[in-house]
Amino acid sequence: MRARASGARLRRRPAARLFWLMLLVAGGAAGFWWWQQQQPSREYVQPAYMDKPAAIMLRGEWSGEHAAGEGEGLKIPLELARQLLGEGVWHEPETESIVLTTPTDVLYLKPGERNATLNRKPFELRFAAEKEGDTLYLPLAPLTELFGLTAETGEGTGIVTLFMPGDAYQTGTVTKERTALRSGPDRRQPIVEDLAAGDTLRIWGERDGWYTAQSTAGHIGYVDKRHVKLGGVKQVPVRHDGDGSARADYAYWNLTGERINLTWEAVYSVPANPDNLDRLPGVNVVSPTWFELKDGEGNIRSKADRRYVERAHANGLQVWALFSNSFDPDLTHEALATHEKRMNMIAQLLAFAQTFKLQGINLDFENVYLEDKEKLVQFVRELTPLLHAQGLVVSIDVTPKSNNAMWSAFLDRGKLGRIVDFMMVMAYDEHWATSPKAGSVSSLPWAENAVKRILEEDGVPPEKLILGIPLYTRIWTLDPDGKVSSKAVGMDTVRQLIKERNLKPVLSEETGQHYVEYKEDGTLRKIWIEDAHSIRARAALVKKYGLAGVASWQRGFAADDIWRVLDEELQSQP
Repeated sequence: MRARASGARLRRRPAARLFWLMLLVAGGAAGFWWWQQQQPSREYVQPAYMDKPAAIMLRGEWSGEHAAGEGEGLKIPLELARQLLGEGVWHEPETESIVLTTPTDVLYLKPGERNATLNRKPFELRFAAEKEGDTLYLPLAPLTELFGLTAETGEGTGIVTLFMPGDAYQTGTVTKERTALRSGPDRRQPIVEDLAAGDTLRIWGERDGWYTAQSTAGHIGYVDKRHVKLGGVKQVPVRHDGDGSARADYAYWNLTGERINLTWEAVYSVPANPDNLDRLPGVNVVSPTWFELKDGEGNIRSKADRRYVERAHANGLQVWALFSNSFDPDLTHEALATHEKRMNMIAQLLAFAQTFKLQGINLDFENVYLEDKEKLVQFVRELTPLLHAQGLVVSIDVTPKSNNAMWSAFLDRGKLGRIVDFMMVMAYDEHWATSPKAGSVSSLPWAENAVKRILEEDGVPPEKLILGIPLYTRIWTLDPDGKVSSKAVGMDTVRQLIKERNLKPVLSEETGQHYVEYKEDGTLRKIWIEDAHSIRARAALVKKYGLAGVASWQRGFAADDIWRVLDEELQSQP
């Protein structure tokens, strides 16, 4: 028994030795594999952006685009320019036209043409826009001059790095010889570029102990942060003459300390009587409805009156003449269609303003197709710098927000509010001429909500917003068969009716207005009254929200004594 056991042990020893040998070999192989995996990669890779010349880098990333041209003739894709400059770049594919706008300039150009116009004057470009395949390229030079967009071309690579005003980045210096700029934040990632001690970098971010860095050649990758000494922060200068900010030297409203008290002057076939302008205590701006769109070519019909302007100025009133689209959606669609037609309107408004010595233009575009929403904004964007250059105030009328496409939704209040000097919210016609239900022209809660929505949802600054207030009301007739009709009347008409019928108005808590009703010829008549009480309440809304002032529709509806009431409440402090 012992001899057999001893023999078995002898047979097991070679097997055990083989097992341990195999284990040792496997461990060594695993260790060698692990050691290999930990070694820095010496593989080189060409980034995807180098498949074509002049890759465009932006804020530490490849933009996905490539430039055309080089040096002073560098050009960037239109879509990238629109991404960077937003509303300042406008393209009309139908006419292959490009319009660049800032608060002070309007540059118009076409691909393949060096002859352009700047603020309606001939302007020669050093390099023309061009189209390659389906891509339209804009010359960088005017983008630099108008918007402050600058470019730097990488040494030996042609990589283009774009900088917007205000862009900031950290600087850094390589501290170790043969430092690698890698494609990922790991030493095992392939090398994009070899760096030497003393090389400078732009540092755009940090990840897992690695800096996202850009070399002087323009390549973007990752560098071990232990091999970089950080420097200072550099920032691209912010421009104030063409970067979207308002000109500080332009006085849009020269009655410092006063809230705007504007009244519209409805001018129909008969010119307004200028002799009545001295009976408007507290009013500081009048806006006669003088100009209206005549045809689809952008021609304008005028009812302007030099005597009216002279009398207004003699009474210390500014004149911001109103220009309407005639509330015709088809004419509006045609007139807004191209830059040439828009400029035709603008040129006439500039000429009228100069001829009649106006201080401003008030835009009243209503009943507009929803598809023309952006073109209306573009019209205002092209109009404003040119009117400002002539010292004119630019304002626009908007309705309270609703889902009605052609009377409300076509207005981009947010964009318009960033362009114009003032925006009048026409807080009336809550119940209108053909409304199926009788009600107030403008209840106080409804008017306040109209203001709040534009301030909160569209971001229009309160110092730009003007509250439009009604000086009229409606006498509603409710027939026994349920038919509802109304007619607009002024303040004096309502006062006379109340006096003749010995009516006793009551204050409606729901509307914040006085209300009366009476019967006549078997029908019920209802009136929500505009009077001193409602006017004071509307002026109080202006002060509550810090608005620029009021605009009243329209002067012919007002009782003479209401102007003093409005002035006392509007201009009083707080």
